[in-house]
Amino acid sequence: MNTLILARALHVLAVVIWIGGVSMVTVAVLPAVRSGALGSNRFAAFEAIERRFVWIARAAVLVVGATGFYMVARLHSWDRFRAGQFWWMHAMVGVWTVFALILFVIEPLGLHRRVLARAHTTREVPLARMQRVHVVLLAAALVTIAAAVAGSHGWSF
Repeated sequence: MNTLILARALHVLAVVIWIGGVSMVTVAVLPAVRSGALGSNRFAAFEAIERRFVWIARAAVLVVGATGFYMVARLHSWDRFRAGQFWWMHAMVGVWTVFALILFVIEPLGLHRRVLARAHTTREVPLARMQRVHVVLLAAALVTIAAAVAGSHGWSF
């Protein structure tokens, strides 16, 4: 099998797993946790789910980054980053960078400790803020995915 085809397939599969997980957390898990449907200890419920998915998300983000870099290098597509019509390439790198920073830097450096510390003051605000952040990140990811698929098939402004 051609390595470029394999890289593209792995790239798309990893994006589906990663952004699919973000979507599930945003539209199903966080609303259920906030409403108390998963138990009265909302943060324990969220952490139990998040703890199981975070390593899958991290692996998917690494695969997306590696395969994306490989495809750009293999196709000699670096010049696309200088052309405005390929803005979706910048968007892909931007969304990937934000998620990579969250998963590999911000969360390990104590995001959960800060959220739990705020939870002692009020139980709802941290979860509401977390859901708003997830909505913004999901929206950015979905716009980027739509633009990347359309752009890679010849569509432009």
